[in-house]
Amino acid sequence: IKRTYTTQHCKLLPGLVSSQAQLCRTNLELMQTIIQAAREVKKTCQKTFADMRWNCSSIDIPIDAPKYRPDLDRGTRETAFVYALSAAAISHTIARACTSGDLRLCSCGPIPGEIPEPGYRWGGCGDNLHYGLVMGSKFSDAPMKMKRSGSHANKLMHLHNSEVGRQALRDALVMKCKCHGVSGSCSIRTCWRGLQDLRDIAMDLKTKYLSATKVVHRPMGTRKQLVPKDIDIRPVRENELVYLQSSADFCLKNEKLGSAGTQDRQCNKTSVGSDSCDLMCCGRGYNPYTEKLVERCHCKYHWCCYVTCKKCERMVERYVCK
Repeated sequence: IKRTYTTQHCKLLPGLVSSQAQLCRTNLELMQTIIQAAREVKKTCQKTFADMRWNCSSIDIPIDAPKYRPDLDRGTRETAFVYALSAAAISHTIARACTSGDLRLCSCGPIPGEIPEPGYRWGGCGDNLHYGLVMGSKFSDAPMKMKRSGSHANKLMHLHNSEVGRQALRDALVMKCKCHGVSGSCSIRTCWRGLQDLRDIAMDLKTKYLSATKVVHRPMGTRKQLVPKDIDIRPVRENELVYLQSSADFCLKNEKLGSAGTQDRQCNKTSVGSDSCDLMCCGRGYNPYTEKLVERCHCKYHWCCYVTCKKCERMVERYVCK
């Protein structure tokens, strides 16, 4: 639902630091886009981690603004993923809102400088990644630039992981084209630079989550920096997620550690991955139940031009953790 934001709303949004509230007052329509991004983060995170014990239970989206539960202050690899995805999502949503005309202060992305191949031409409306990155990082990074907010190590970690998220977004800018020509012959293609879906970016970040590097906060030269715990001879790489503390195993419910536990979670009996009944249920066992699936079947094409289908029912066996 579209809502009209007034400067009064900026005072009511919980958890905004002063520079975010200022950004809110000067860019009211941007706020609507940022709240939309927060909802996308939760939805995308849950889909991406549906096969894992931790399934984004630490992200709370009240009616008006994103809020992270206290466990996301602990500096775990889950925190790393959430900050990276949030930074990518905010910039992604802003870049797309420019293209769809939802924001008055920006429009389509610039036409690429290089000359397209024969049969291709630049056109259409590219996603405005530049504007998305500028405004998104202003908003995302504001809390970490406050003097009082949290430990220095945590701030460095959040800033680093947010930047990894934005880098994943830059990598997701691809060429998209539309065909033209006699009866769809595609003799000429109009192309623009568009962003991949957030779901693809989240999958890229999940890979980085699985290979994240544990870091420690120690003096390097004149100031303290984050360095890899086991191989502190090399600096932290720009494209790797980093974390300061090891995670819980997420088997049992523990609010403080951000663990919802895996009781009643669905598991896959034939899988050998993280969604297998063995791993998902932490060795506690599982209960089977049957579910009725209704699907379209026996579809027929009729000349011209419609399809009729019947409905078929079948019972499938599912499993949930004890």
